[in-house]
Amino acid sequence: MSWFRHGLWALLAVASCSAAPPPSPTPSLTPSALARQAQADQCTLPARLPDLPPVRPDGPARKVPVAGYTLAISWSPEYCRNDHDPASMQCSGRNGRFGFILHGLWPEAAVGPPPQWCALTPRPSADVYTRTLCTTPVPGLIEHEWAKHGSCIAATPEAYWALARHIWNRFRWPDAYALSRRRGLVVGDLRQQIVAANAGLKPEYIGVLLSANGWLRELRICHDRAFHPAECDRAAYGPPDTAPLKIWRGR
Repeated sequence: MSWFRHGLWALLAVASCSAAPPPSPTPSLTPSALARQAQADQCTLPARLPDLPPVRPDGPARKVPVAGYTLAISWSPEYCRNDHDPASMQCSGRNGRFGFILHGLWPEAAVGPPPQWCALTPRPSADVYTRTLCTTPVPGLIEHEWAKHGSCIAATPEAYWALARHIWNRFRWPDAYALSRRRGLVVGDLRQQIVAANAGLKPEYIGVLLSANGWLRELRICHDRAFHPAECDRAAYGPPDTAPLKIWRGR
């Protein structure tokens, strides 16, 4: 299936979304076959969610036209190495060992700061968590990403996360654990591995975010307004291909 047909499906998904009521504070979760979509060796859903308070904006509302999108992908072992909550779903190991995970889908502006915090409601339903936790195994992040980014793309959390998961499922990710053992590893090696796993993708579409010490933190797959992968700007692209790269495999 072509990139265009994927993009058309995504646009239709956003256009057809409808409002949904807010969830109860601690919805029960039922294991789902959708867990097979996880970027994890295996994934099981928690029996219940924690009691999550509504998100609080960390900046002003900004309703500006959307000119493109960024698919943000986190490298989970690096996050968990510095995480202050080792008992979390993402880091405890009880629900699976996670590698690349979906951070979110972010709208971008043509010029200047991106759209953000377009709405805080409706809150995500239990079904959104059930369908999303094995690709984004951070319960609090699911509502945060919807409110900060998704509310500027879609009318409901259901529509936003369906779109984000759909775009996430287009891609295949390389074996970063094996790649991490390569001597003289550079950022270009990672970009080339991602290109090799995804026909039609180009290195200039792939942004990389490293820690101050050169450890892999995130990937940024840049997209145009029609959801086609596109060249990243300088800020999103990150370090050049020649930059040294380290990938934390976990303990």
